Amino acid sequence: MEESILGIIWLMLLTVSIITMIVFIRKYSNIERMAMIDKGINPKDHASNSDTSVPLRLALLLIGFGLGLFAAYFLDQATRMEEVAYFSMLLLFGGAGLGLSYLIEEKKAKQK
Repeated sequence: MEESILGIIWLMLLTVSIITMIVFIRKYSNIERMAMIDKGINPKDHASNSDTSVPLRLALLLIGFGLGLFAAYFLDQATRMEEVAYFSMLLLFGGAGLGLSYLIEEKKAKQK
């Protein structure tokens, strides 16, 4: 197959999988809310305890990706590693960002 056709197929598969994931997340959160109502629990009281771990994880992951791309650019210029530098640095710095978010969440949990 041609590369352009494979690119279009991957893009379509990615779009369909993201839409399916969103639909199922909404469906199961609705089922969870309905179960809470059946048991006499107010879902709004439960939702008021906002959890900051998801935005923290996402922010540090994206910061890690950005730093990884920055480091990979300089590594590529110095050693001509090309794709290897970009993938390895993205994964390395992204993982470091997630590890940092874990440490911050543990520190918060110990303070409570």
